[in-house]
Amino acid sequence: MLASSYRTAYNEDHEAFRDTVRKVFAEHLTPHMDAHEADGIVPREVWKSVGDAGMLCMTVKEENGGLGLDFGFNCVLTEELSYLGSSAGFTLQNDITASYFERLGTPEQREKYLPGMISGDIITAIAMTEPGAGSDLQGIRTTAKKDGNHLVINGSKTYITNGQNADCVIVVAKTDPELGAKGISLVLVDADTPGFARGRNLDKIGQHSADTSELFFNDCRVPMTNILGAEGMGFVHLMEELPQERLSIAVGAQAAAQRAFDEAVTFTKDRKAFGKTVFEFQNTKFTLADLKAKLQVGWAHLDWAIRKHLAGELTTAEASAAKLWHTDLQWECCDTALQLHGGAGYMNEYAIARLWRDARVTRIFGGTNEIMKEVISRSI
Repeated sequence: MLASSYRTAYNEDHEAFRDTVRKVFAEHLTPHMDAHEADGIVPREVWKSVGDAGMLCMTVKEENGGLGLDFGFNCVLTEELSYLGSSAGFTLQNDITASYFERLGTPEQREKYLPGMISGDIITAIAMTEPGAGSDLQGIRTTAKKDGNHLVINGSKTYITNGQNADCVIVVAKTDPELGAKGISLVLVDADTPGFARGRNLDKIGQHSADTSELFFNDCRVPMTNILGAEGMGFVHLMEELPQERLSIAVGAQAAAQRAFDEAVTFTKDRKAFGKTVFEFQNTKFTLADLKAKLQVGWAHLDWAIRKHLAGELTTAEASAAKLWHTDLQWECCDTALQLHGGAGYMNEYAIARLWRDARVTRIFGGTNEIMKEVISRSI
């Protein structure tokens, strides 16, 4: 169980919510995680159960049908989900798309989508990455050309989280290719729109229970009113959401790092070699001591970042630094913990194998860690 009594970012309400999250996950998620991994998707009924428990889009204001809670509640759920070892796409909806709809949506858009997103009846995705454009969003080639009072979308996206389940996709497209970054808009595409098609559920190294997909748009026609936010301001809107998105990744990474450490401690204290437990060897104790010190620093830093974000003060550079540092720590903890498991760590029946596989992508998505260094360097 993830220890939280010493945390400084949370209050009693957050911790009460943590208890609810644990109970709901224990009933609806934990017993089925192996099936989710094998099937490559978390079924919609699980989303509905999580929504029914008030664990989706918690920050949405009451006037929009939500609970109006602060982002700390999102962080609690992310920590518990990541510590559990599930890659279900709840955090994408909670931490990213909900904010886009509430902050940028028209009253009609908010009314159409937010209640279903909160209840779990509507699952969303955001389609940025393309086969030829990852961290460099200005290089996207998907277009949304005006035709009367409609937009006609053509292009393809890949590595899209929730792609198979999604009922609505926020598509990053060029409404005016001649203007570069100033010609990018965010466009809502419902899954039943003619011309929209899902490709395969991608075969990934890890995070198998996350449905990650190719999406295709072939003369996909939507009304101009499907633009989310201001036309031509898509790139700016994306940049505005980066601190929260990257903080969310850091939160999950820290919790996963802690789980990997805890697995290593349990295993090495139980497994014997040469007449004593693996833990009793100096190399093991010193290796774990080093990780524990780094985890201690990590939790303190994470609480600082969460508090700063709750105050509206976390900068893009600071969030990028958090994403960089915590995902690097996650990989170090997972890889070291697997090594301490010996041959058992290479077996999928042990939790550390899944944690190790799932950790590899966190230094890539949300902007690669190399890009994080570039962003940080600009603030120096």
